[in-house]
Amino acid sequence: MFDIIGKRFWYFLISGVVILTGIIALFVFGLKPAVEFSSGSLLTVSFEQKVNTEEVRQALANLGYGGAIIQHTGEGDFLLRLPELSGDAKGNLEAGLTASLGKLEVKGFDSVSPMIAAETTRNAAIAVIVSAIGMLLYISWAFHRMPNPFRWGICAIASLVHDILVVAGVFAILGGIFGWQVDLMFVTGMLTVIGYSVNDTIVIFDRIRENLLKGSGVDFEVVVNYSLVETMSRTLITGVGTLFVLIALLLFVGAPIQNLVVVLLVGILTGTYSSIGTAASLLVVWERGERGRFIHPARA
Repeated sequence: MFDIIGKRFWYFLISGVVILTGIIALFVFGLKPAVEFSSGSLLTVSFEQKVNTEEVRQALANLGYGGAIIQHTGEGDFLLRLPELSGDAKGNLEAGLTASLGKLEVKGFDSVSPMIAAETTRNAAIAVIVSAIGMLLYISWAFHRMPNPFRWGICAIASLVHDILVVAGVFAILGGIFGWQVDLMFVTGMLTVIGYSVNDTIVIFDRIRENLLKGSGVDFEVVVNYSLVETMSRTLITGVGTLFVLIALLLFVGAPIQNLVVVLLVGILTGTYSSIGTAASLLVVWERGERGRFIHPARA
């Protein structure tokens, strides 16, 4: 039988390195808020003649929008993220781009005021916090027959925080290198990852509970490891099957749901890993009082 739990401190070491890299990226690059969270305007345009991103960037700089963020979609459109534009400013911008780069077509325009952006940010934060608290309470209630049921909920939430930090770190790196921004699609993806990750963890925890109730006097670590082996095929098959669907969406739908799909890709990968290597391992560490050995993984 695979000794998954026996290598638990190595899993923690890997997670620690990945999370530390993400935290450094968050401090260095930060998360770049999209229009929904920072106020401004989003203009989607396509040009009749072929132009590249640098030509668009130079044209915008000449018009006084040197800080604009430009994203070239797979369909040939350009997403221009700009300061909030009035009706006249939008008209002048379109006229200036037409004069510099040729005839264009405006395919979409959204503008968000600072007040709406602040409210959206607040609501997104509340949604994430409420979801985490609700899941903690639910898991604690679901495992109330086990000793220290609150412990199970805390371990699940710790695994969840692990996944959120990894996704946030990846997006900080993508933002710093490619200019990717955090928008409502990102928040939607994060909430989905929260649900997916906790669902995976609950399946494993439920099997651990069943095996603990069936066997008396069996070592806790042995039961947890056996339960992980029993559920591993289900966890991996579900994760891989979902990844295939997400890759297909990314290839065939592209830019409109890019942030959502990438968040789900990273979140499901790290969620599958943390469900197997982190959540259950934390239970064992807590049960055996091994928290002091985190600094000595090689001796585990």
